Amino acid sequence: MNSQNIQENAKKWLSPVFDETTQKEVQELLDNNIDVLNDSFYKNLEFGTGGMRGLMGAGINRINKYTLGKATQGLGNYLLKQFPNKQCSVAIAYDCRHNSDTLAKVVADVLTANGIKVFLFEGLRTTPALSFAVNHLNCDAGIVLTASHNPPEYNGYKVYWNDGGQIVPPHDGAIIAEVNALDFSEVKFDENPGLLEYIGEEVDNAFTDACVANGQLELSNRDELTIVFTSLHGTSITAMPETFEKAGYKNVHIVEEQREPNGDFPTVASPNPEEPAALAMATELANKVNADIVIGTDPDSDRLGIAVRDLEGNMKLLNGNQTMVVMTDFLIKKWKKEGKLNGKQFVGTTIVSTDMVGKLAESYDVACKVCLTGFKWIAKMIKDFDNLDFIGGGEESFGYMVGDFVRDKDAITSALLACEIATYAKANGTSFYKELLELYTKHNFYKEHLISITKKGMDGAAQIQQMMVDLRENPPKEIDGEKVTFAYDYDTSVCKNLLDGSQSTIDLPKSNVLIFYTENGTRVAARPSGTEPKIKFYFSVNTALDTVENSEATEKELDAKIQRIISGLHL
Repeated sequence: MNSQNIQENAKKWLSPVFDETTQKEVQELLDNNIDVLNDSFYKNLEFGTGGMRGLMGAGINRINKYTLGKATQGLGNYLLKQFPNKQCSVAIAYDCRHNSDTLAKVVADVLTANGIKVFLFEGLRTTPALSFAVNHLNCDAGIVLTASHNPPEYNGYKVYWNDGGQIVPPHDGAIIAEVNALDFSEVKFDENPGLLEYIGEEVDNAFTDACVANGQLELSNRDELTIVFTSLHGTSITAMPETFEKAGYKNVHIVEEQREPNGDFPTVASPNPEEPAALAMATELANKVNADIVIGTDPDSDRLGIAVRDLEGNMKLLNGNQTMVVMTDFLIKKWKKEGKLNGKQFVGTTIVSTDMVGKLAESYDVACKVCLTGFKWIAKMIKDFDNLDFIGGGEESFGYMVGDFVRDKDAITSALLACEIATYAKANGTSFYKELLELYTKHNFYKEHLISITKKGMDGAAQIQQMMVDLRENPPKEIDGEKVTFAYDYDTSVCKNLLDGSQSTIDLPKSNVLIFYTENGTRVAARPSGTEPKIKFYFSVNTALDTVENSEATEKELDAKIQRIISGLHL
């Protein structure tokens, strides 16, 4: 978009359709801050892999009353068309971010103004609690105001359908079409108070009861496990302590400095449990109290970070792939012990997550279904394969889902399951970490690594696009001396066999992702983020592990290989 169009977009926001504060903010940008103006108005904020996320402020490329109002008006229009002969209802939750409570009320007002019943949580709540509430209250849709683990200046908006999963085709495209057809002047902001109902304790209790029912194993020695938990200033403080208590865990130490919800996240550079620095205070406390496990969640409590004792007794942060394989293995074994495996079950994972999940599932004769990145696709698989039972599933970005009572990443139930596994292992003379290493001896030692390259603004978006173009036009022929055998292009839905030139069709929705496999099972994937100004590169290598005792040396070899690959690709 050129500068003239950007100026025209901005000047539309000086009309009486927008409140005085917004008009003043836009005028200030026009007069004094052309760079921010350009970024605020050069495109419409779009739905990505996890809904809409963006900086807060005035403009069509920002999170504000009007962009969320327009999105909600479009959703409301679509709901009324889909369910014309009933009282439509929507559940709404919000996290600890600045303006989340205010924006949640704006969203609720737009829905009630359109004759739609709203169940609004009385205070901040977790994302999995919202997904649960959609089903629990028999709602037609759900909305959560959150920007997940993004920096404090961000906020966001995720939409759920009546199954409790995020919107997917055909609903997502149809809702977006409704939104794009609207003018801001058509958004109804005048609330109907009679259609708004605040919810809290009853739904909270039902949610934590369900977490315990789904996340527990058959154990009787939970007093022997010492847990350190941090909510990283986020929403899990509303659910995790109660879940631990109901499950029977008494030795739970909460990082008090991070207990209070706070959208500034004052004790961490980033509230992302994927980053070791975010769990530094929790790890320090764990060493003081000799804890067995550290649990940390992101602001909306869908991502889970776990640290456990390694073979030397030091706290080690596991990545999402490692946590996923241990949890999946234990869940399958639980189903097997209960006599529930009959060939009609499956586990779920994503195209950029570890291939080890598939090998593990195969060893139990359980199907492993693979989908695009994002938990909305795992939730969709539950609907698509409703003749099969869903055991559990996850993705590399520190997300896991136990069963199908929640249809999104669920750090609350997953945290409980992790503690159950740690309790079982401790009672049997092993540990969570040793359980992981034993799996490596059975299925190969898989090591994954992620690089995120940030490219902000219009220029950044163009650079990311060019990086993908270059990879498509000049794909690598070798990776660390290994021949590249297959190239998967999810945007064209074509898988190329680079050895014989044959092609096959990828039976998944189109997505801007490239994946390259080598003859030795090494994998490199490239994917622009759907919710952040980043391009992500995923690396996966594996090799045989003969004994647990040799795990450290093997891991060093795999880490060195990953670094060679990164260097060879000039990243």
